[in-house]
Amino acid sequence: MSAFELKNLNDCLEKHLPPDELKEVKRILYGVEEDQTLELPTSAKDIAEQNGFDIKGYRFTAREEQTRKRRIVRVGAIQNSIVIPTTAPIEKQREAIWNKVKTMIKAAAEAGCNIVCTQEAWTMPFAFCTREKFPWCEFAEEAENGPTTKMLAELAKAYNMVIIHSILERDMEHGETIWNTAVVISNSGRYLGKHRKNHIPRVGDFNESTYYMEGNTGHPVFETEFGKLAVNICYGRHHPQNWMMFGLNGAEIVFNPSATIGRLSEPLWSIEARNAAIANSYFTVPINRVGTEQFPNEYTSGDGNKAHKEFGPFYGSSYVAAPDGSRTPSLSRDKDGLLVVELDLNLCRQVKDFWGFRMTQRVPLYAESFKKASEHGFKPQIIKET
Repeated sequence: MSAFELKNLNDCLEKHLPPDELKEVKRILYGVEEDQTLELPTSAKDIAEQNGFDIKGYRFTAREEQTRKRRIVRVGAIQNSIVIPTTAPIEKQREAIWNKVKTMIKAAAEAGCNIVCTQEAWTMPFAFCTREKFPWCEFAEEAENGPTTKMLAELAKAYNMVIIHSILERDMEHGETIWNTAVVISNSGRYLGKHRKNHIPRVGDFNESTYYMEGNTGHPVFETEFGKLAVNICYGRHHPQNWMMFGLNGAEIVFNPSATIGRLSEPLWSIEARNAAIANSYFTVPINRVGTEQFPNEYTSGDGNKAHKEFGPFYGSSYVAAPDGSRTPSLSRDKDGLLVVELDLNLCRQVKDFWGFRMTQRVPLYAESFKKASEHGFKPQIIKET
């Protein structure tokens, strides 16, 4: 694990601020007037304690309506470190991570979660920094019929839970191409579909385009028993249009499985998914892995830094943001954790009615502008003094 001095911002606030001041700080920081803690079952907390991971529970409420019943859904976000060294056999590494996360999914089930989502590329170390093809490409597997989807499908059915998991996909029907893909499994245990990462980073140690390119699945929204779900994978959170398209397609909850590190992106982390929730009137669930991963060979990224074997630290800090701008506290910056959040999906429409962001969005105006901007002969609309 990484050696962060500050493990958790919320814990720091609670430790050092008096109650009245803490309440006002949380109102400003999280956008909530009242305590949003969700009491979790002892059975779920026992699993977490026995297996060394944090578990936190929060809730978002909505106004009671006269014509619609409350639409209460519980989501679980899982952040975790890898388990054994990256030099171990591929199947051993994957199995070790499977075993850890299966226990966390069991805790999510005990906590009443209807939907669970993993972090990005959860079955493997985030080895794309190395630019080495072997052995890392061996982690790739089929989205629908691969071993991880089959294993999770059994859990989804057993726990009556939708499971979203992010993998390195091997597309056997198109030249065995590799993609960065999120797979959605219905609570019936059936494969529902997949989404491939739309935006690929080329920054710092994130050398992902060595392995896969931009996705070709558009912006799908998956209609489930527990709401309309979408997945904006990692780097896509930096692109407002990516978030917007999931909203235009009707998403009520957008998960953001990620793998991002320390000072590269932490200033952006608490802002982007929260802003997307506000702008698009849906819930967002950004999830990040934890720990520092060590690889066998030194690598560089052409950024002037010395060759190194470590990648990280990944800073965790998974949270959930609501369409009214409020958010939960984050999970730890350096420890495995399960975040359980109860949502009332009616809040999505209520916020649309109150703020009118969707009504005033003016999609045709921007569609015309985007069309012009994408043409070869485009000239920016700049007015100069003559």
